[in-house]
Amino acid sequence: MLGIKRLGLVAALVLVGLAPAAAAQAAAQPSTQDTQYLQALHQVNLFEITAGNLAQQKGQNKQVKDLGKQFVTDHTQLDQTVQSTAQQLNVQLPSEPTSDQQKVISRLNNLSGNQFDKEWVTAQLAGHVQAIQATQTEISQGSEQSVVQLAQDALPVLQAHYDALVALAQTLGVPIPQTSASGTPSPGGTTTPAPGGTESPAPGGTTEEPAPGTTETPEPSQS
Repeated sequence: MLGIKRLGLVAALVLVGLAPAAAAQAAAQPSTQDTQYLQALHQVNLFEITAGNLAQQKGQNKQVKDLGKQFVTDHTQLDQTVQSTAQQLNVQLPSEPTSDQQKVISRLNNLSGNQFDKEWVTAQLAGHVQAIQATQTEISQGSEQSVVQLAQDALPVLQAHYDALVALAQTLGVPIPQTSASGTPSPGGTTTPAPGGTESPAPGGTTEEPAPGTTETPEPSQS
C-alpha cells in the first residue's frame, strides 16, 4: 500500500509540475490582432527594404538615397525582432509583400530621376502613416505582451522615418498626409483596417491614389 501511495504522490507532483507549463503555453497563443500585426509589419519591412534599395539605386536626390539606406538598416533590424517573436508564438509570416506593395515597387521600377524621387516619397509617406496607425492599434488593442512591446519599440522608429519624409516632401513639393495638431499621423481608430487583413494597412496600399492624404484620415484617438 505504501508503494502505491508513493506512486500516486509522484504522479500528482508530475501533474502539478506540468500544469504551469501547460498554462504558459496556452497563454502564449496570440490573438488575431497580434497575429495580423506581426504579419502586416513583416510585409511592411519587406516592402521598405526593397524600396530602400531602389532609392539608393535610382534616387536622384541625395536625401532620397540617404533615407533609403537608413530605411533598409532600420527595417532589417526591426524585422529580425518580428521574425523572432513570430517564431516564439508559432505565427506563420508571409514570404513577400502584399500585392499592393508589389505594385508600388513595380511602378517605382519604371520611373527615374526627379519623378522617381517624388513618387518614392509619396509612397513612403502613405506607407508610414498606415504603418504607424497599425502600430498604435496594436499598442491599444493587442493582448500578447511580446507583440505589444514590439509595437512600442517600432513606433518611434516609424515616427522618425515619417518626420524625415515630411521634411523631404516639403523640399520636393510633395503633398503631405493629414496629421494631428502634434504633427503625428492620426492614430488608427475603429475605421482603420485590421493589419494583415484584406485591406491591410501596408505602404502604398492604394495604388490608384498618387497623392496620399487626399482621402479622409481617421481623427486622432483621444485615448
